[in-house]
Amino acid sequence: QEQLVESGGGLVQAGASLRLSCAASGLTFSNYAMGWFRQAPGKEREFVGAINWNGRVTHYAASLKERSTISRDNAKNMVYLHMNSLKLEDTGIYYCAADLRSRILRGDRDYVDHWGQGTQVTVSS
Repeated sequence: QEQLVESGGGLVQAGASLRLSCAASGLTFSNYAMGWFRQAPGKEREFVGAINWNGRVTHYAASLKERSTISRDNAKNMVYLHMNSLKLEDTGIYYCAADLRSRILRGDRDYVDHWGQGTQVTVSS
């Protein structure tokens, strides 16, 4: 059973940094491009960033590129999202995603093979 489990969310102050983790199991992790999406209340799920299978290629949403870093550890079946200078508008549920065909690197959510259950991030002033 393929499973993605996010962790690291919570309540953080504006201006702080945050690292989210995603643990994958039940799949051949190194075959997948991995990505992060987020969904704010009342809004559609949006692309944050993605990383290819070996970690050498990353792509980010233009509005988040300066504040976001995605990395992965294939030995541990883990992918990470680090965000700094958090803003109130970064509040939302953050989802980890796995895509066998790497379309996630274009920010495409329609062909994601596996989703995590999400982790809540709340940024306070």
